[in-house]
Amino acid sequence: MLRTRFLIVVALVSIAAPLPAQQPLTPIATEVNKKLVKIYGAGGFKGLPSYGTGIMVSPKGHFITINNHIVATQDIRVHLYDGRLYTAKLISREPELDMALLKIEDDVDFLRHYEFDKEAAAPLADPGDLVLGFSNCFQIATRDEPMTMQRGVISALTELRGRIGIFDAPFGGNVYFIDTVLCNPGSAGGALTNRKGDLLGVIGREYKNKLSDTWINYAIPIQSTVEIQRDEKAAKVNIAMFVKESIEGKYKQSDDRDKGKKDKGGYHGIVFVVNAVPTTPPYVEEVAAGSPAAKAGLRPDDLVVYVDGELVSSIKGFRAIMRNHGPEGPDSKVKLEVQRGSRLVPVELQLTTQPKVKKAP
Repeated sequence: MLRTRFLIVVALVSIAAPLPAQQPLTPIATEVNKKLVKIYGAGGFKGLPSYGTGIMVSPKGHFITINNHIVATQDIRVHLYDGRLYTAKLISREPELDMALLKIEDDVDFLRHYEFDKEAAAPLADPGDLVLGFSNCFQIATRDEPMTMQRGVISALTELRGRIGIFDAPFGGNVYFIDTVLCNPGSAGGALTNRKGDLLGVIGREYKNKLSDTWINYAIPIQSTVEIQRDEKAAKVNIAMFVKESIEGKYKQSDDRDKGKKDKGGYHGIVFVVNAVPTTPPYVEEVAAGSPAAKAGLRPDDLVVYVDGELVSSIKGFRAIMRNHGPEGPDSKVKLEVQRGSRLVPVELQLTTQPKVKKAP
């Protein structure tokens, strides 16, 4: 009887013996965190976060992020892992890749960064691979606080078919779909890595799947290549080329997709500030006398934030929406929300037909 009990105890101990311990992730998280920056720029309104994430790609302070509204301002600030605060400036962007490259303005060396050309030379990751996502999700981290880290698995590598409202995702190539809630406010521009901390992709924006209308969580692989139009000629560009040429000051952005298209839709009478860059915020410079905008009470210095509930971060985006609104019928009424001072003010426009241009006698 005693022997039987002894054998049972030995068997139970054998079954309960711990599996080999997994490699601790704390050292990896610490190293990756040193190669990331917390970005603060344009935004701050309802549904429009003013914070994001960037990935350091040079020892001189160059970093990449998603080409979204946050970089559409002259007042960009970044927090480093050790709490240092700097200002940054936009160097270049490529809308077709949905990437922007910025540089910390102070002339100082940074030791922690990704050797991007080497990282991009590695093969793509595969579905089923374990991954880590690092970002300033929900602005949890400021100054020297560490980034959020999430664990997940690559569910698929397939085409991105994302949309916010009527806007399609600018990048339509293959992306990593992740089985965790990765794309949250502040996450765009964050790093997707393997369990060793090697860079795999750049965390994307908050989009819904065009087919299922469900939120998607994805990252753009750092090996991604797109075909662009430049000087009316087709050319191929990848993210590594974009990073390298942008750092050297040689990158030339693709042509505007809407170049040469005439504005359509009803007349509103809003005159915006000079559209100097592709993401110039839609600030009202003046309002035409007697126009729908004047009758609705729009004022100079108003900033258009929403059109019919859709977030608008640029003059180009505003015009794209307005092409769908005619001068007659149900599409002739447009509901705007504009920032006036520190308030969001609702405004409704009743569009009319485009006024005829009077010819000089």
